[in-house]
This record gives sequence, structure tokens and C-alpha cells, in this order.
Amino acid sequence: MFGFMGKILRVDLSNSKIAEEPLKEQDCKMFLGGSGLATKYLWDEVPKGADPLGPDNALIFMTGPLTGTESPSAGRYCVVTKSPLTGFWGEANSGGNWGVHFKCTGFDGIVFKGASSKPVYLVIDEGKAELKDASKLWGKSVIETNNLIKQELGEDFEVACIGVGGENLVKY
Repeated sequence: MFGFMGKILRVDLSNSKIAEEPLKEQDCKMFLGGSGLATKYLWDEVPKGADPLGPDNALIFMTGPLTGTESPSAGRYCVVTKSPLTGFWGEANSGGNWGVHFKCTGFDGIVFKGASSKPVYLVIDEGKAELKDASKLWGKSVIETNNLIKQELGEDFEVACIGVGGENLVKY
């Protein structure tokens, strides 16, 4: 499939399990770009009535077929979830380097589900993914978190992270 890596990373935070699954070609044809694909996953994954801040919700990072190409604005990715503010679909769209670097790991998206009993973060390196302890990052600003992760893993890593607002479940 031109423009796609063909794989989704599935992270179950409740059980600390990580699995790869193929991205369905039919979904790529039916749902436009990263936003469309992420919304399709949200619709399929999250049961009606699920608590937006509960383990049945999903947090989905998705790139599109142009991410990483030479097209204008091709470094973008989206994050889709059931919004705790509205109880409905919510999406954020971001630029920068993260989307391109993520796609270069061999994946088109990540579907996070469940809830971890302790702070963790996901590291993807050379196509391998693992959850690491994030206790030392808890309470840090986004800039501090970014710097600490890069000190540990190297400057070549790109970081997408929450800050103190996310840790405290701020709804907007």
C-alpha cells in the first residue's frame, strides 16, 4: 500500500502487553488519512458508554499516507480519543518531527488501551517497542520530560508526551 507502512502497534496498558497487527488495506481506502483511520479505530474499539477517563477508552496516535513524504505539511500526525470534555470524539493534530520519525519505525499508528497501575512510557527503537518505568518523569514539565528521555535514550529520539495537566486528568 503506497504511503503506508502496513502495521499498527497495539499497547494494552492494563497488562503491559504490546502487539503488532496489520493495517487493513480496505480501511486505508475507506477512511481518509490518519484522522479518518484513527476515528475508525476509535469507533471499533471503544464501547458505547465507556468512561472517557477509564480503561475502556482508547488513545490513538495515527499518521497518514503523506506523513514523511516531501508534500507540504507532511510531518503531521493526529491523536484521537473519546473526549472527557464532551463525551464524544476528540482529535488533536500536530506537526514537528514526531510523526515522521514514528513512521520511520515501521508503524502507521498506535492504539493505547487500558490503564497502567504505575507511570510508564513507550519506547520504539528499530521496530521494537517496550514499556519503561516513568516514575522519575512524573510531575515534570513537557520540556523536562523531553530532555530527560533524550538524555537516557539519545538525542535522535523524538518524544510525544503529556505534561502535568495530563497527569492530573485536566479535561481540555
